[in-house]
Amino acid sequence: MKNVFVFPGQGAQKKGMLKEFCETHPEAMNVVQEAERISGEPVSRYLWETEDQELARSDRSQLAITTASLAIVKTLEAKGITPDICAGFSLGEYAALHASGVLSFEDTIRAIQQRGIIMQQVCDELAAQCNGRLPGMAAVIGLTPEQVAAAVAPLTVQGICYPANLNSPKQTVVSGTAEGIEQAAELCKAAGCRRYVPLKVAGPFHSPLMEKAGQAFETVLSGLTFHNPKARLFSNVTGKEMTSAADAQKLAVLHFTHPVCWVQEEKEIAALIDESWHMYETGPGTVLSGLWRDSGYAGITCQPITNDMEILK
Repeated sequence: MKNVFVFPGQGAQKKGMLKEFCETHPEAMNVVQEAERISGEPVSRYLWETEDQELARSDRSQLAITTASLAIVKTLEAKGITPDICAGFSLGEYAALHASGVLSFEDTIRAIQQRGIIMQQVCDELAAQCNGRLPGMAAVIGLTPEQVAAAVAPLTVQGICYPANLNSPKQTVVSGTAEGIEQAAELCKAAGCRRYVPLKVAGPFHSPLMEKAGQAFETVLSGLTFHNPKARLFSNVTGKEMTSAADAQKLAVLHFTHPVCWVQEEKEIAALIDESWHMYETGPGTVLSGLWRDSGYAGITCQPITNDMEILK
């Protein structure tokens, strides 16, 4: 059996996520405990007790979501289910780096902890520059990525809003300052979008507004050990396969300021698989399963991992 693991990103967090799963599967609970040991932070509290507003902070959500994803990975591994292809959406790329063998578990947790702290600091600085108004992201539904880019082009020129996540032919996420996100709503509605949905994230991710965070994180990456992938691994930045440790390290810096090319990643993966493969959304939520469905690849369904799935029994 051949498997694709896809990992969700920031915004997938929810108070109480994976609680029943961890209570049922000792391997998952062990991951949470290890993440707490490595990070020195109350990861279980972030997962199960933290209210949504606090959990949306990068220095909470990134550690929580990644731990949840890796808890599922370790549980699947205990059942003999391992990935042949890995891809992670935004933050999810770090769970994919571990699942594909590029980063050790400990380096992944340390990287994510520092990444969340750095990104939150930059977001706080951007908010302070805008009288406390938080930067963020919003999903534009019902327009193509090209239509969204054209609609927000005047704001991109001003440096306040950018196309950030190219999710599907029907959905693109924009990223920007509070002012940019507000103005983009009017421009996208005028262009004919069906819905404009602000996201539960704390910053303007995958845009040039995060350049300072990328520069700071480069120092963190220099202290990690990168390995060549053991499973096939795809990049948000290029939309194509990463083949070496050097690629993975370089792209981890560009990840901050470049769009998530998820439509291209799906296309690349779809060309490699057939109906005999299984694709699992290996983390909290069902967002990636929906995006795969929207992209119209017949024959394979992306399945979210749930506590009662037959493969876990």
